[in-house]
Amino acid sequence: MGSLSGIIQRPLVAAAAVIAASVSADVSERFSSLRSLVRGSESEQIAPSVSGSVQDERSLWVSQISASKLGDLSFVSRIHVPVPNVDLLASNPSCSLATSVTSLSALRSVYQSAELAKASKPSAFTIGASLVVPDVSYRWHLPDPNAIDLSGSSSCAMEKNRTVVVLLGWLGSKQKHLKKYADWYTSRGYHVITFTLPMNEIMSYQVGGKAEKNIESLVNHLADWLDEEQKKNLVFHTFSNTGWLTYGAILEKFQKQDSSLMGRVKGCIVDSAPVADADPTVWASGFSAAFLKKNSVATKGSTSSSYESNIGARNNCINFSQPKPGATETALLLVLEKFFAVILNLPKVNRRLADVVDTLSSAQPRCPQLYIYSSADRVIPAEQVESFIVEQRKAGHEVRACNFISSPHVDHFRSNPELYTAELNHFMDNFVLSCCNHSS
Repeated sequence: MGSLSGIIQRPLVAAAAVIAASVSADVSERFSSLRSLVRGSESEQIAPSVSGSVQDERSLWVSQISASKLGDLSFVSRIHVPVPNVDLLASNPSCSLATSVTSLSALRSVYQSAELAKASKPSAFTIGASLVVPDVSYRWHLPDPNAIDLSGSSSCAMEKNRTVVVLLGWLGSKQKHLKKYADWYTSRGYHVITFTLPMNEIMSYQVGGKAEKNIESLVNHLADWLDEEQKKNLVFHTFSNTGWLTYGAILEKFQKQDSSLMGRVKGCIVDSAPVADADPTVWASGFSAAFLKKNSVATKGSTSSSYESNIGARNNCINFSQPKPGATETALLLVLEKFFAVILNLPKVNRRLADVVDTLSSAQPRCPQLYIYSSADRVIPAEQVESFIVEQRKAGHEVRACNFISSPHVDHFRSNPELYTAELNHFMDNFVLSCCNHSS
């Protein structure tokens, strides 16, 4: 079919032109990187057959554009993930709580963190320690000293101190964006790791490259930490489809490295995801929001301020007043949607994404799940999230869900911090930690 770079060059250059003419300098800089990548792909003369060798796949810029870059991870197609024996658990879709709410204003300002070298273990650091290591995409955040029970009299506090919450960022997120989530968890006595895939790593992804090594480093680090003590456990908190797919890749690596690690995952919180299908519209919306940031309509919520507690609340004749995308974003969305319609149907990309989604759909750990989403999300449709929730419940998983109704994509915490933190607190204390529902 001729050079694949020629096929993708025209729509992307067109997109770059639209952005350069209409948006800020920051967005223009991001699209200049797109143009340079397209030009670079011409010089490599990509083979016309997508079923070529792995070496050819490394040179495909089209495999460098997916939202989480998991569509072309080399290990995805080589890992066998068995379906676990899942206990049938009762579901609880309500997100209406009578418990007290932890307000963000009450959180302490103390922030302890340490960026870790790839071969390091958290035990090498003490509270208050900080070590800056270049080229590391994850950061370890130590519990707030005031939240640690040094006497050992509280079994709940001890269990929290043996739990690491792994925050997996959304497309284009940075460490600073995850800090408020990390602060909330550390203020309650948890260890936290924040993990992000920078946009430049995603756009320049290659098999065996930096992004893949960072995921591998995180997996090895978590395995080392769990190996220190049998009572240590993990909770994953993912954001958007990028964080969710990253979670799937981590689970696959756990299964390949040591299947017993899957049993150490005690909970999963999914914020603003998932869409399990390889939907070009969803991918286009995600990349458009990442490029345009606050200029994107995806950052604007609905004017409705009401909240409902049950899945399907949007069917109760709630009227939304949602902003429409401007001419620039409309043109960009059209170009990106056509682009991803080609990319996501490439056999290797499609197959590898399907492997990750299959793990997340049918081979998740036996742990409770919490889904936080919104009917006003312009990137991840609420009906897609609800459909996945139904399937997880049919598979026997214990699932809670809360529809925030009016908040935009990955903005539920900022839009309603009281409800968000109450949901997290209730889920962690009553479903994830076995002893805290009796002692807290």
